[in-house]
Amino acid sequence: MKRVLQTLTKTEYDLIIVGAGIFGVCAAWDAAQRGLRVAIVEKYDFCQGTSANHYKFVHGGIRYLQHADLSRVRESCRERAVLLRIAPHLIQPIPIMIPTYGYGTRGLAFMRAGFSLYDMLTLDRNREIKDPERRIPDGDFLRKEEVLRHFPDLDTGGLTGAAILHEAQYFNSPRLAISFLRSAVEAGAAAANYLEVTDLLRRGENVVGVKVKDCLKGECFDIRGKLVLLTCGPWSHRLFEKSVGKSLKPKPTYSRDLAFVVSRKMSDKYALACPVPSGDQDAIIDRGSRHVFLTPWRDHTLIGVWHKVFDAPPEALYVKPQELQSYIDEVNRGYPALNLSLDDITWVNTGLTLFGDKEKQGENKMSFAKRSRLVDHQETDKIEGLLTLIGVRATTARGMAEKTINLVLKKLGRKTQDSLTACTAVWGGEIEYFKPFLTEALEKRPTSVNEKTMTAFVKNYGSEYPSVLKYGDEMGTSHGTIGETTCLKAEVKYAIEEEMAQNLGDIVFRRTDLGTCGSPGDAALKKCADLAGDGFGWTADQLGAELKEVKTLFDKKGFIRQ
Repeated sequence: MKRVLQTLTKTEYDLIIVGAGIFGVCAAWDAAQRGLRVAIVEKYDFCQGTSANHYKFVHGGIRYLQHADLSRVRESCRERAVLLRIAPHLIQPIPIMIPTYGYGTRGLAFMRAGFSLYDMLTLDRNREIKDPERRIPDGDFLRKEEVLRHFPDLDTGGLTGAAILHEAQYFNSPRLAISFLRSAVEAGAAAANYLEVTDLLRRGENVVGVKVKDCLKGECFDIRGKLVLLTCGPWSHRLFEKSVGKSLKPKPTYSRDLAFVVSRKMSDKYALACPVPSGDQDAIIDRGSRHVFLTPWRDHTLIGVWHKVFDAPPEALYVKPQELQSYIDEVNRGYPALNLSLDDITWVNTGLTLFGDKEKQGENKMSFAKRSRLVDHQETDKIEGLLTLIGVRATTARGMAEKTINLVLKKLGRKTQDSLTACTAVWGGEIEYFKPFLTEALEKRPTSVNEKTMTAFVKNYGSEYPSVLKYGDEMGTSHGTIGETTCLKAEVKYAIEEEMAQNLGDIVFRRTDLGTCGSPGDAALKKCADLAGDGFGWTADQLGAELKEVKTLFDKKGFIRQ
């Protein structure tokens, strides 16, 4: 991936995509794979927003049974299976333990009935998944004694056992987005980060391209295209209003979805569902409270998700310490033995997600968005050449991209052709059986790379990991790691040369694992900055400024503001 802006001015594209989060990059891949000339541009770095900062679950749709929304159950389950097939290095199954109490809606019999219905509706949930290690089992149940063996400090009052729900988890959400994007570029798409769309190009009531500003050099130019697709989340309707003078109807409401990483690892195997007071406004079957999840995440635990309507500009996204304390208090009430404090939090993941009807939001009852929104502005606003896609869940991004490109082909008057993204491995995903693939990689690993580091390395780059190792050979580093982390020095050079990283933050937060769970320590950051400085040719002042900016983010643990 090369950031060659001159090429963007020399082509009239079939489709220009504005916004390179997970929905945008999936659309770029699908469109390029079907032979369209595609350009995708992003104001910040690829996958810098919500797509990098969610809870890392690939949802199979069981919660939608409470809404009697069977089509959404099927959609989520289908897309989970697709991700397990096409990105086997980055998506892995995970069991979730849901403790059962008494004999009502929180009891074992109720959960057994729900699981039976869900398993029946999703009998094809492992369609075409050849690798048995990647298949999602039926729901299961544990006796009380087995539950307490894994979580001995749980409240035993009324505890009858636990239901085991099997879902899937991202190993690294930014790298999945990068993998989709690299697949798109290999299929012919043009891509550029740090390129802000300042306005839409108009010819009468037709949109014929975009005006852009290079955020790195300040230069402005036009990119022309037959269709423009807005996939920039909460920025989409603002760009639409600014450029067209109209509003999306209904005006979208966004939730600040939040999860945080804590420094303790509570289980090697199970995620744990913990009840909290808030509930679902639209649930037909109400269990009285919803759950937050305590999920094994590297050597840490990821806890979430909390939702709050966010009306401020998306650039001002933040969370206050007192809000985090209230969330910690909820978890401690649900699982008192944890005794969490603010000091346990190492990083905060948060982003803006399309939410339900703003008027239906209450203090303890929320209305969640039911569907992603795909808007053809010719139908809604008499404006030709413009589409908007605002996604709800990253799980369904590929499927929504397929629907969107179907519409794009129709509007371009092109012959309809089937999407192949559901059966084509993403960049790095050419792995039929992951466990033996990893075993072989571990056996062949350089002597200076330990097993833990190599495992993380292979999960991040999949079948393409040898191409990254070559950079270690060129650097003569003997494939050493950066400090006490699992990040190889070669990954820094690779991010600069092959993956369009433009600054230290791109490398630390979105190309490598360095910032996944919080700060890797000053020594590791300094080493990474030195390597990046060599690659970019930074002066001492530039290197210091880059290092200061990244350290400031770590000091704020991402999004904490007083």
